[in-house]
Parts: sequence; C-alpha cells; structure tokens
Amino acid sequence: MPNRSDRIKKGLERVPHRALLYATGVPKGEMKKPFIGIATSFSDLIPGHIGMRDLERFIEKGVHTGGGYPMLFGLPGICDGIAMGHKGMHYSLPSRELIADIVESVAEAHAFDGLVLLTNCDKITPGMLMAAARLNIPAIVVTAGPMMTGRYKGQRTSFIRNTFEAMGAFREGKITKEELDSCETGACPGAGSCQGLYTANTMNCLTEAMGMSLPLCGTALAQSAEKRRIAFDSGERIVSLVKKNVTPRKIMTRAAFENAIRVDLALGGSTNTVLHLLAIANEAGVKLPLALFDEISKTTPHIASIEPVGGHYMEDLHWAGGIPAVFSRLRAAIKDNPTVSGMRVKAISEAVKYIDSDVLKPLNQAYHAEGGIAVLTGNVAPLGAVVKQSGVSDKMMRFTGVARCFDSEEAAMKAILARTIKKGEVVVIRYEGPRGGPGMREMLAPTATLMGMGMGDSVALITDGRFSGGTRGPCVGHVSPEAMEGGPIAFIRDGDLIELDIPNRSLELKVSAEELAERKKGWKPPAPKIKTGWLARYAKVVTSANTGAVVR
Repeated sequence: MPNRSDRIKKGLERVPHRALLYATGVPKGEMKKPFIGIATSFSDLIPGHIGMRDLERFIEKGVHTGGGYPMLFGLPGICDGIAMGHKGMHYSLPSRELIADIVESVAEAHAFDGLVLLTNCDKITPGMLMAAARLNIPAIVVTAGPMMTGRYKGQRTSFIRNTFEAMGAFREGKITKEELDSCETGACPGAGSCQGLYTANTMNCLTEAMGMSLPLCGTALAQSAEKRRIAFDSGERIVSLVKKNVTPRKIMTRAAFENAIRVDLALGGSTNTVLHLLAIANEAGVKLPLALFDEISKTTPHIASIEPVGGHYMEDLHWAGGIPAVFSRLRAAIKDNPTVSGMRVKAISEAVKYIDSDVLKPLNQAYHAEGGIAVLTGNVAPLGAVVKQSGVSDKMMRFTGVARCFDSEEAAMKAILARTIKKGEVVVIRYEGPRGGPGMREMLAPTATLMGMGMGDSVALITDGRFSGGTRGPCVGHVSPEAMEGGPIAFIRDGDLIELDIPNRSLELKVSAEELAERKKGWKPPAPKIKTGWLARYAKVVTSANTGAVVR
C-alpha cells in the first residue's frame, strides 16, 4: 500500500519537494520510510506542557525504532487556570477549533502518513482528537500526565481546593494569610495537568477509554519513567498503525464514545467532557445526542471520589489500576472495541490483576447509584443543561430559590465578593454562552468562591456558560438555548422562583408561558462584547452548547 507521503517525495515532478525535504536534514535512506508528524503542544506557559520536550525525544526514539521518520511541528495552547477570570478565558474554548484546524492544515499540506498527538491540558486534547477524527489518518495520542499533589503540614494540596476555594476561605477568615500564601506557592509543585478530575485529566482518561492512547497513558504521572516508556511505545506503535492502516474512525466508533461516557460518569469527571465528546463525535461522523449522557448515567454507578468531589487524586487513580481497572469494574456494561494498542477493550479489562477498592469501589458499594453527570431540561433549558450531580450535596439535589440575575461573570463575581448574595438565592449568569460570551467562559471563580464562603448548601448557580472540571456544588451549566439566541434564561428576572430538581432532571422557572412570551416581546440581543478579531467571527458561526459548541 502506498504511503500518503509519496505525494511529496516520489516521481520526477517532486524534485523540488525532495530538495526542500533534504534541506531539513532528512537523510536519503529515510525517504522511503513513513513520515510521522509529531504534533507537540510544548509550551513554557502551561504547567501540564512544560515537560513535553522530554516526551518528544522518547516519541522520536520510538518512531525511529518502529521504522518511521519523525517530524515535529508545534501547536498553541492556553492554560484555563491562567486565562480564567479575565478576557483571556474568551479564547479557551474557541482555541479548540484552532488546534483542530492547525493539525489538519499541517498534516494535509505535508502529507504525513501518521500522527502522534502530544497533548495534556484543557482544549488542546479535544482539539487534537477532533483533528484525528476529521483527517482519519492513523493517529495515536500521548497525554503528558497528571501533576503530583503538593504538601502542607502533612496534608496533600491541589490546585482548585487550595487556590480558588482558598480565596473564599480567606475572605471568611477561615484561614490565615500565611496559610493562603502557602497554598499559593505549594498547591502546584511542578509539571503536569492539575491533580484532580478536572477537564484535562478527565479528557485524558476518556482518550484512553476511547482507545486512542495506550493503556495507562491517561493516568501515568507527568515526568515519570513510566510516561517516558509510554511515549516511546506510542512512537513505535504509530508506524505499525500506518502499515496496517488502522485509522481513528475504526477506533472512535459509537461503542468507543459510549465507553468514554460510561467511564466519565463512573469517575465523576468534568462536565466539559460533554461539550468535547459531542464535538469529537461530530468530526468522526458518529451521532451522539446529549440525552445519551443521561441515559447512560442512570445505569452507571459512581464509584470514585476524586478531587474536586472527594479526597482522592489522579495519582491514587493511577496506582489503583487506572482506566483498565475502571473497565474491569464496569465490565458487564463496557462494549468491546479495538484500541490503538492492538488489544481490544475486553482483553484490557480482563488483564487487570489488581484494583484498589478504596479508590475504585465495587459496584455494590458505589458512592451513588447514578453517574456523575445529569442532563436537565425544563422551561429554563428546553434543549438541555448539565450538572455534575456527584458534586452536589443531598440537601441541594432539590432546591427552590430566588433568582439574582447577572449579565456577565464579572458582575456576578463582584456581588459574591461584596457578600450581597444571600442564602436561598439562585445566581443566574447569562450572556456567557458560546455566542454570547463569546467563547463560553468557565465560571470557576464564582462557584469556588461560593463554596469557599460556605454557601454550597444554600445557594445554587445556573449559567449558559460552563464550569471548570474543578467545580463542585449545585451549579448548572450549558443552559441551552443560550441567552444570546433568545433562550429563556435571558428573560429571568430578579425575584423569580427557580426550581432545581436533579433527581427528576428538571430546571423550571416558576413563571407562566404567557408571562415568558410577554417578556420576550421586543427583545433584541445585546451588542457583542467583543467586536474585533477572530472571536467576532467565531461568535457568528458557533452553535449551541447542546451540540458541543461546534462551528458550522
């Protein structure tokens, strides 16, 4: 079978192309080998990516060992934690589309035979998976791995709980300035994606669950020898995938997505994975309705209690057996499917020799009978909304409160810090959806501050924006249609009653249909918050959160 790269290196008419390839240093003897693109998102900007120079070397060694010729090219990345709470967060979700487009552009222009996708954090991983599904050329993903926890006076520390929530705790006088300073300098001790089941680590686990990375890649720790070996093995394996023409769409089937959803729900992962799995499935040509997440949730016990919900961390999940152990726990419900490793999912689950039952509970000892995410509908969100129910206390699973409405995250944050939010209220943050934001910003600062101030059992929050994977508490996001599209969330008024009923999957505004229709009369969307640059273009073509916020 001819290589894709033959189009740039074979034939008389390719003399100029070969001249340029030789100019890069390609030896003549390597020209016949498969050309493997290594899409690296190394950056000095993102803790999860600062260790990638090392992994690039091991991937290159693996590609050479496997009989291919590796070629690195770079990709941009945004750290959500650093971009959060200011203009920068508008760019995070949209950067997913840029990353997918860049991988497509370079891979097609340079006719790679296969791709190794080196990633780790936030929107970079789903962007790369979207590109893999779109291109459908052999590809394998290497995620750089989770960060170790910090330590303070014998206690483990982590990013969300010991920085964002610490702000609220300090404001309430629960911790001292010395303790706050220690959190600031010690919560993130080095390279890796932040320590809990936030978006980065959840997506890395789901990449493995879909079969697009080697076993244990999703949880193996950053800067470990094990991660180096996985990087080497992935480089070697991609050459075999090229020779056998094992393409992403042969792996990312409907069964693969269902497995990923089930693993997500069993672990209690980030709600952002809903957006990303929908977008990746769209590129793979797999129909994945939002309602499927809720259908699977009702038959998937929540068996892990990992930060931000509980006291375990990614390092614990890895030593407990990682994703293969989760497969083993869910064996009766997991669907068999091929993976890039060459092993099928069932074989991976059957090979598990040890599971730490303290970290991954047996099904009959699950924390909750249902999975970590629930999809709500009602007159506030006719097309759906998403909540991490595993992070909600029993007291707040049903809650009726008085609306306090804000048309931006900044306005809501100002009110929270001024202590004007009262018990029994529902904070409504709107015009922060994919189009209205634009970019559907994460609302971690408001939610974490409320939790840090001790209001997690007395105040709810709903938004057409989204949440960090670090969010916990009664926080409902992805409200669709969004306010900018004239969704009902735009017409909620201060003082309205809002009823949250997670067990019955309901989010209702206690206002009549006639009153809502009257409020909508004469409504016009507000002026865009950002009127220049590429985000202005993005706002015109992005779709609703219930579709994965893909661009058309």
